[in-house]
Amino acid sequence: MVSRQRVAQSVGPGSPLTGTWGGGFCNLNNMNSTTEKLSALRVIPVLRLTTRAGAESAIDCLIEAGFRTVELTLTTPGAIELIAALRRRTGTDFLVGAGTVLDLDTAKACLEAGADYLVSPCLVAGMGKLANDAGRTALLGGFTPTEVLAAWREGAAIVKVFPAATGGPAHLAALHAIYPQIPLCPTGGVSAANLLDYFKAGAAVVGVGNNVIDQKALTEGNRAQVISHAQSFLELAKRNGA
Repeated sequence: MVSRQRVAQSVGPGSPLTGTWGGGFCNLNNMNSTTEKLSALRVIPVLRLTTRAGAESAIDCLIEAGFRTVELTLTTPGAIELIAALRRRTGTDFLVGAGTVLDLDTAKACLEAGADYLVSPCLVAGMGKLANDAGRTALLGGFTPTEVLAAWREGAAIVKVFPAATGGPAHLAALHAIYPQIPLCPTGGVSAANLLDYFKAGAAVVGVGNNVIDQKALTEGNRAQVISHAQSFLELAKRNGA
């Protein structure tokens, strides 16, 4: 297993990992840790939908668009069952994430369902150790310098900076300046308009919520438009060398 220090030093802008990213089609099997893999993928689609059917349709479109990871938030109806189903249908090079995990019992259920990584908007005591002991990864939330460091010390492989929109790229840049060794994942308000600004500010990877899904097209069953819209996020990062 690659050390946290080595991973943290390798995922910043201009690092070798950024050069291996290829629009969601990099060879994840050649990487040693989930942290490396997520950082190479660069964009985590974070699904928070109100119906299970909508989530299933969105997942299908994201996979066809070329994404190699999806984070399913537990506010989605039937989320744990969806995580298990997604794990069964995808290969080991596809990373399944469980989002909005707020307690250890739920975290254990997500790991048992096959989640590769657990994500929380806050610090959940013991979740980093739980994930690490299971050979998985935890992304714990923080916003202030104190919270970011606490999440890192709690065992987070990546710290989720949430809600990112509150401070914007400038806030992330300030955090990255004092904690260059901590991989940061801004989430909450990341869009096609500011995605590159977050990478320039020092993000190792970004979480993009329902902005990644064309909600109107999804509702209307316009699968081609949903896929095209999602692909635009991958192409944006790839085209601009994020």
